[in-house]
Amino acid sequence: MKDELIFCPLGGSGEIGGNMNLYAYGTEENQKWIIVDMGVSFADDSIPGVDIIFPDPGFIIDKKEDLLGIILTHAHEDHIGAVVHIWPNLKCKIFATPFTSVLIQEKFKEKKIDISKYLNVVPLNTKVKLGKFDIDFVSLTHSILEPNGLSITTPLGTILHTGDWKIDPNPLIGRNIDEKKLREIGTKGVSAMICDSTNVFDQGRAGSEADVRENLLKIMETKMNRILVTSFASNVARMESIFYCAKKTGRSLCLVGRSMQRIYKAAKKCGYLGNLIEPIDLKDAKNIAKNKILYLATGSQGEPMGAMNRIINGIHPEVFLEPKDCVIFSSKIIPGNEKKLYHLQNLIVRNDVEIITEENAFVHVSGHPNREDLKDMYNWVKPNCIIPVHGEHRHMKEHVTFAKEMQIPKTLLIENGDIIRILPGKEPKIIDKAPSGKLYLDGNLGVEADSQSIKDRKSLSINGYLEITLIVSNNGKIKKPIISFKGIPESDEIENFIFDMEDEILNICRTFSLDTKKQEKNLVETIKQNCRKIVREKTGKKPFTNINIARI
Repeated sequence: MKDELIFCPLGGSGEIGGNMNLYAYGTEENQKWIIVDMGVSFADDSIPGVDIIFPDPGFIIDKKEDLLGIILTHAHEDHIGAVVHIWPNLKCKIFATPFTSVLIQEKFKEKKIDISKYLNVVPLNTKVKLGKFDIDFVSLTHSILEPNGLSITTPLGTILHTGDWKIDPNPLIGRNIDEKKLREIGTKGVSAMICDSTNVFDQGRAGSEADVRENLLKIMETKMNRILVTSFASNVARMESIFYCAKKTGRSLCLVGRSMQRIYKAAKKCGYLGNLIEPIDLKDAKNIAKNKILYLATGSQGEPMGAMNRIINGIHPEVFLEPKDCVIFSSKIIPGNEKKLYHLQNLIVRNDVEIITEENAFVHVSGHPNREDLKDMYNWVKPNCIIPVHGEHRHMKEHVTFAKEMQIPKTLLIENGDIIRILPGKEPKIIDKAPSGKLYLDGNLGVEADSQSIKDRKSLSINGYLEITLIVSNNGKIKKPIISFKGIPESDEIENFIFDMEDEILNICRTFSLDTKKQEKNLVETIKQNCRKIVREKTGKKPFTNINIARI
């Protein structure tokens, strides 16, 4: 059997978020694997009780004896958020650059897991060798510190896994994109480029953090009351810009939100954010004149527990806003967050607080490549084939079309679970399908989408809960049932509804004997069906129903 270079995405292809990619090298009987990134996506209100979703790792867990390690491109949650949930089933080496490593260590520390023996800190722009994989970290620019592309060289050839990137000529903090190295990689030959598709519909260029900083300063220089900026905590360049604006406008800066504090400390630990003013404590900020204070807060997506939501709803213990203050949303709206974010912004406006967003001012740039950025990357790397990832199906399909327009020789449209033979061969080809799917973080456990706990909670959220307790005496007589319910709409007729149910239960009990387990089971099932029917007729709801039998 001949050696093959295999690529298999388990997450992030056909969706934005939850990125997890597998590469294998060897014969079919003796393949060694690496994982590139292990991220999460975030649940919406349709999955009650669940916040985090991540790729089902079952396929690679079955191959963990042949797993060489996990390589992380950068520290965004959609690329590292699932590591702490999946790694305990793998217990393999992890490779990441310094900033990402600090955040990974903190995640495992919260879980009381010592990761130090497994975590390998990779200096920027250096190489790691894992089996037949020679992995070269390539410095790129993005909306977080230390984003890396990976040039993965094997005896059969080289691929470039871009991770998340854009071309920022002036990123303000961290390194510039390593155009020279990318050109050198392209000169040696790239069989396939696995490439970010997020902004493929957007013309022109993504834009620079330097331009955002300049515009933020112009806006802040005109404001005479409090200023509150909300942004993604992970965007350290944006954070530095807010520090810069605070100094230039003579304001004290206060960081609000745990993740903002965490990212600030991690960046400082890695040698970033030097020569800035010191942020002040939340308690001290209340004593500063409103024209001399600037807040930088989390919660830019309207998260219910985010700092912004608590501030705007007047329940934050330290921060409050008054009419004529100014809130700047220095961020984009992540698809799916529109409803809760617009609700928050409408509340701000109703409170007579000024609001500035990317819709009415230049206060944000994306971290992903627009079409002109993609053109440059194509020209530098000159790949034989483009395989789009990191996008919904519509993004990836458009990326294929665009790559063909740019005269890229080959393209391949894929989705999660596809097993692609990249080499050998004239072009990459889908050869098989791996089991793939999603796990929901339900409490501390990863459960499947069709798990009973998820089904039950959805039913509870839609139809409410009904509980009936039957008390059976020693002589087998059943006393008046105890009925309780939650989430069922009430009306003036609710007492009649309870009386009807009590009568129905007692009538049913007269037809059953409780001498055997089988009879008891049939009784429970009959009461459940008939009581749900009564509730449905009275209220239109079909509640999740639980029947208890207590023998005295």
